[in-house]
Amino acid sequence: MRQHVTSGETSWTTRARQALKAGALAAATALTLAAGWAPQAQAFVRSQPAETAPATEVVGLSQLPRQAQDVHQRILAGGPFRYEKDGTVFGNRERLLPREPRGFYREYTVPTPGARNRGARRIVCGGKVVQMPETCFYTADHYQSFSRIDPAR
Repeated sequence: MRQHVTSGETSWTTRARQALKAGALAAATALTLAAGWAPQAQAFVRSQPAETAPATEVVGLSQLPRQAQDVHQRILAGGPFRYEKDGTVFGNRERLLPREPRGFYREYTVPTPGARNRGARRIVCGGKVVQMPETCFYTADHYQSFSRIDPAR
């Protein structure tokens, strides 16, 4: 026979389920402790980013792929650019470039021959005037590493 439960009362099946859950939790805890495992407290410390970044390798503009040289010329000319995201703010979330205020850096896609999408190659330039960047960086591995571009080389 099914028991009707009214507010303030609990059925014997509900109480039995609650007791089983509590017992199962206690048994699992006892087994874990008996096995010698105990959770260790972990401290999560956020490392402070360097003021200057490890992007110390310098590459001459003439050493970059032809597509990168073309994109660099387009940056100085103010466009046109092939991709909609070109010229958008680069957030430097990886913190591999020198720290600057948000909006300082802008990213541009360097086309990869044979790629169906934007690929991994980018140029990131920073400065107050977009067409006159103070510094530019090249990445061939989608922001995992950067080399500072020397336009005179």
